[in-house]
Amino acid sequence: MNTSLTHRVKRGGLTALLLATAQLAFAHAHPTQQTPAPDATVEAPHEVTIDFTEGLEPAFSTLTVIDAAGKPVNSTKSSVDASNKKHMSVALGELKTGTYQVEWTAVADDGHRTKGHYLFNVK
Repeated sequence: MNTSLTHRVKRGGLTALLLATAQLAFAHAHPTQQTPAPDATVEAPHEVTIDFTEGLEPAFSTLTVIDAAGKPVNSTKSSVDASNKKHMSVALGELKTGTYQVEWTAVADDGHRTKGHYLFNVK
């Protein structure tokens, strides 16, 4: 193999490696849409939904809503939509006026885990 071809092959391999690494760096699931929105004041919602940047692994992704006393107010276990793995939701019981915290754990299809939380208010 001549030197010019060897350099092109090495450069191509390096480029492919960098692209693969960059894709892995962005593979973490982050919220793109949250309902209710962070810091929103709303009528009592019947569910909380979050859309993410990546597809989620349903067995390891969770969404919990807790009241000011630290008590969960979910009426069911959270679920990832089978037809849209970027969408996770949880049904809620009857919420009273107050502040609620949404806590989520998102495990992307590739296994990367992210966590977060935010508050919303019920009027």
